[in-house]
Amino acid sequence: MADTCGQVLLGSGLTVLSHPLMYIKVLIQVGHEPLAPTLGRNLFGRQVYQLPGLFAYAKHIIKIDGKAGLFNGLGPRLCAGTIGTVVHSRVVQKCQEQGGLQVLGEQKAVEGSLQHVVNETTKEMIARSCATIVTHPFHVITLRCMVQFIGRETKYSGVFESMVTVYREEGVLGFFAGLIPRLLGDVLSLWICNLLAHLINTYAIDDSMSHTGEMKNCSQAVTGFFASMLTYPFVLVSNLMAVNNCGLDGGLPPYASVYPTWVDCWRHLSKEGNMSRGNSLFFRKLPAGKMYAIDQKRFF
Repeated sequence: MADTCGQVLLGSGLTVLSHPLMYIKVLIQVGHEPLAPTLGRNLFGRQVYQLPGLFAYAKHIIKIDGKAGLFNGLGPRLCAGTIGTVVHSRVVQKCQEQGGLQVLGEQKAVEGSLQHVVNETTKEMIARSCATIVTHPFHVITLRCMVQFIGRETKYSGVFESMVTVYREEGVLGFFAGLIPRLLGDVLSLWICNLLAHLINTYAIDDSMSHTGEMKNCSQAVTGFFASMLTYPFVLVSNLMAVNNCGLDGGLPPYASVYPTWVDCWRHLSKEGNMSRGNSLFFRKLPAGKMYAIDQKRFF
C-alpha cells in the first residue's frame, strides 16, 4: 500500500510537470497551428521555414489564457493517473499471489531467459491493459478539455459535468472513443521494447564486462524510445478518434474529417502523409505540399 501511494504521488508530480507538453502536443496532433511559419535554421544551419516550437506555442497559450491555461485538462488526467496506478498495482499483485500465469505453462523460468521475458511481459501487458481500459474515460475527457482551446468552447469544464455530457450525447461508448488503437499501441510498444532489450542484453552485452547493469538499463531505455517512435501512429489515431465528431471545433471539419472508424482515420492520415504529426515539438518542418490558411489557423 505504501509503495502504491508513493507511486501515485510521484506520478502525479510528473503529470503536473509534463502537462503543458502534452497539451501542446495534442493541439498540434489535431492540426491547430495558430502561428504562421517563420524563417529559422535547421540542425545543419540552413535557413528554412519552420513551424513554431514548444516555447512559441506555450507563449501563445499564455497570451490568451494566462499561465493557468497551460494546465487545461489536468484534473481528469490526474484522476486517470491515480486510478491507473492503483489498478495496475492490484493486477500485478494478483498475478504474483497466484504464482504467475499458470495457463501459459510457466515452469519457474530462469531469470533473463526468453521464457521469463515472455511471462513477465504478458503479466505487464494484462496489468497495463486493465489500467488503460478503466481510465480511458478520463483520458477522453482530458483530450476534449484541451481541444476546446481551438474553438474557445466551455463544453467540458469539470470531471463530473464532462462525464454527464459524454453520456448524454454519446452514451457509454463515448467514454471509450479511441480505445482500440490506444490498446494496440501500448501492447505493441511493450512487446517490441522488452523483446529488443532481451536480444541486446543477451547477444550484445557480455556479463563479464564492467557496468553491465547500467548498460542493460540503458538498452531498456533506448528500446523503449524506439518502440514509442514505431507505435506513435497508434497514439495519434487514438487521440484524434477521442475528439472526433464530439461537437467541438477541433473534432470537426476543417480540422478533422468525420471518421466512421479508427481504421478510416489511419488511412486518411497515411494518405495525407500526417502519420507523424505532433511527434516533434522542436525543429518542426512545414508539411510537404500544404498551404497555410491564416484565417483557419491550419494547413490544407
